[in-house]
Amino acid sequence: MGLVTGVAIYFVIWWITLFVVLPFGVEQNQNVKEGNDPGAPVQHRMLKKMAINTGLAFVLWSIIYIVDVYDIITIKDLVSTHSINN
Repeated sequence: MGLVTGVAIYFVIWWITLFVVLPFGVEQNQNVKEGNDPGAPVQHRMLKKMAINTGLAFVLWSIIYIVDVYDIITIKDLVSTHSINN
């Protein structure tokens, strides 16, 4: 895996895991004022969520990197070796 490919894969993993991490710890406001969204969180805690997301994305990226570098799973393993012979 080259540098650009590794960064691109990390970027994609980071954005996908962000949508997993965003709902963590959301508390809805009980005293909703007129004009405010009732589903809006009391505190968004974005920096904490981004830190958790960065760590989670790094762990997932590390697994993918190890699988790629050490050829634990290859394309041949994913493609069926059984072909129909006529």
